[in-house]
Amino acid sequence: MAARTLYSEPGVGWSALIWGPLFALLGALAELATGGPTHVVGWVLIGAALCGLTLPWVYARRRFLSLEVTTEQVRQGRETVAAERIASVTDVGAPVGTRVLGGGWSVPRKYDELPVELDDGTVVLAWARDVEALKTALAELAAKNHPEDENTEEQADDSRN
Repeated sequence: MAARTLYSEPGVGWSALIWGPLFALLGALAELATGGPTHVVGWVLIGAALCGLTLPWVYARRRFLSLEVTTEQVRQGRETVAAERIASVTDVGAPVGTRVLGGGWSVPRKYDELPVELDDGTVVLAWARDVEALKTALAELAAKNHPEDENTEEQADDSRN
């Protein structure tokens, strides 16, 4: 059975590569509008250079800041965790020094963190721009992997009422 994607973030789109050539085109059009000499070759080289400078940035963001949650695995940056290892995402506290998924020292800037408990009891920090969507996807995996936890929580809620 093929893995179904529950949630994904690409890190950045490849469309960022057209920023440099667009800036060069605007420069060439400004030169043309002012009536002076138009340096077509120069603007083409500038557009190509800006595109070349943007390429490693896009590649790095797609490699280190992308994430994907499928029915078989959770991939954050360069780290992959089997879906069966996800135990819980609700009521999980993050102790100081909790390991961050993806191999970084801390959660990337502009990303929110989500504590995730694994099947061996360790807690790791997952991260996403839309942390609620990530939590929903991981909760679906946790419910599929550990259905007995859901029943115990429901029984505890019933006993309180």
